[in-house]
Amino acid sequence: MDSLLTHHLLRFLYLTLLLSSFSRLSQSNEFCDAGIGYGESGCGVSLKSASKLLIKGGTVVNAHHQEIADVYVEDGIIVAVKPNIKVGDDATVLDATGKFVMPGGIDPHTHLAMGFMDSETIDDFFSGQAAALAGGTTMHIDFVIPVEGSLSKGFEAYKEKAKKSCMDYGFHMAITKWDENVSREMEIMVKEKGINSFKFFMAYKGILMINDELLLDGLKKCKSLGALAMVHAENGDAVFEGQKRMIELGITGPEGHALSRPPVLEGEATARAIRLASFVNTPLYVVHVMSIDAMEEIAKARKSGQRVIGEPVVSGLVLDDSGLWDPDFINAAKYVMSPPIRASGHDKALQAALSTGNLQLVGTDHCAFNSTQKALGIDDFRKIPNGVNGIEERMHLVWDTMVESGQISVIDYVRITSTECARIFNIYPRKGAILAGSDADIIILNPNSSFEVSTRSHHSRSDTNVYEGRRGKGKVEVTIAGGKIVWENDELKAVPGSGKYIQMQPFGYLFSGIDKIDAQYRSSLRAPVQRSKATS
Repeated sequence: MDSLLTHHLLRFLYLTLLLSSFSRLSQSNEFCDAGIGYGESGCGVSLKSASKLLIKGGTVVNAHHQEIADVYVEDGIIVAVKPNIKVGDDATVLDATGKFVMPGGIDPHTHLAMGFMDSETIDDFFSGQAAALAGGTTMHIDFVIPVEGSLSKGFEAYKEKAKKSCMDYGFHMAITKWDENVSREMEIMVKEKGINSFKFFMAYKGILMINDELLLDGLKKCKSLGALAMVHAENGDAVFEGQKRMIELGITGPEGHALSRPPVLEGEATARAIRLASFVNTPLYVVHVMSIDAMEEIAKARKSGQRVIGEPVVSGLVLDDSGLWDPDFINAAKYVMSPPIRASGHDKALQAALSTGNLQLVGTDHCAFNSTQKALGIDDFRKIPNGVNGIEERMHLVWDTMVESGQISVIDYVRITSTECARIFNIYPRKGAILAGSDADIIILNPNSSFEVSTRSHHSRSDTNVYEGRRGKGKVEVTIAGGKIVWENDELKAVPGSGKYIQMQPFGYLFSGIDKIDAQYRSSLRAPVQRSKATS
């Protein structure tokens, strides 16, 4: 009897411990249950990665110099960068001889889990970030869309969405209306939530678009807070008229999207935003520069000394608009984004502007929808959800297009894919550098390896890819995020919930000297003029 009782008691204790262990794993396994894990780590197993890591013999590249050196990492932080570092047996050693060791990419422009045009982007904060890691990007900055006009509600909603993050991320904030509550909430976002940039849409009439009065109010508020104003620059009123014109002409397919919003409308809005920013005297960041028209306005402003940043995206650099005329609707619709991918010639001009410094960094505007979602506009291009992929492909395509062609150096590559973004958004040198004290977000790129883009092998949830079939040289063989090896030997080990929210402080380098320019302006006015009152 005693032995039977003991047997049952031991069995009860075993089951209790088993249930307890299951309970502790249940939260991490919710992602596995949803089918969104990668490698061993996707189902609640910790990443097999030592806290000590040595990268030996590679060419370490920063935005200011390159050298052959070792990189030693402990607990997610770079401890030393110098030749011939000696370590104990408890460190993991990676041989990078003949390869480039560079800061992980930072994508300044993404839209994960974003509700838009009666749909939601197919990649969330796990699948999109996992794709990024496989492509050598270790941080991105996403755009928070207000909820019911509230910035605070929007921020909380996106923090909830980002709980499954597997790499570091930051937030921009969109401004879609203006009142005193929005003005007050902008202060909260900057001073308490770590947001130092606000985006204004000059397009998407009736959805996100703001007018010039609101843009002026927003520019002034951004200046006072030390926050960077960003614009999606297209003339939304003219685009609306262009869309009606296409429908009246019976042009309802994807080609109508490009025809309804030609480069001149992007150029006009870019020029207008630049002039309003000059009037306020605040820095301006123009997102997804897609045309010669917009690029030339930015180049002209920068030549005059104005603080304007131009961000091309990968699709604009490497594609032309021919795909929009494909007879197959699904294939054509996958290229629909705004501003549109332009005719051949714009891509080469944007590449040249990037190589000469007239454009400063490369984003993706990763905003992926699958073919079923794109089919919502099969009878009307205005209903096709706007957006393309790119978060996984950016680092490879920029290397192949810009470095392999000889248009830029390896140092320039680091600048436009990582460092300049970190500097603009005031997180350098924590991010965007391989320096002692920087976060250990690192890639090892083999310039002699090749890559091929394929829907079959990409990590996005989309069933299409606008870069399908592209091949090139220069492959990211290892990605290290937060000191952990997350991509190696074409195997991804991404842990849901391991990513950190990176707060970004205001008054970055673009604001240096703004007060002096204001003072010079005031002293140049020769006003008010002192006049005696007329006497009768």
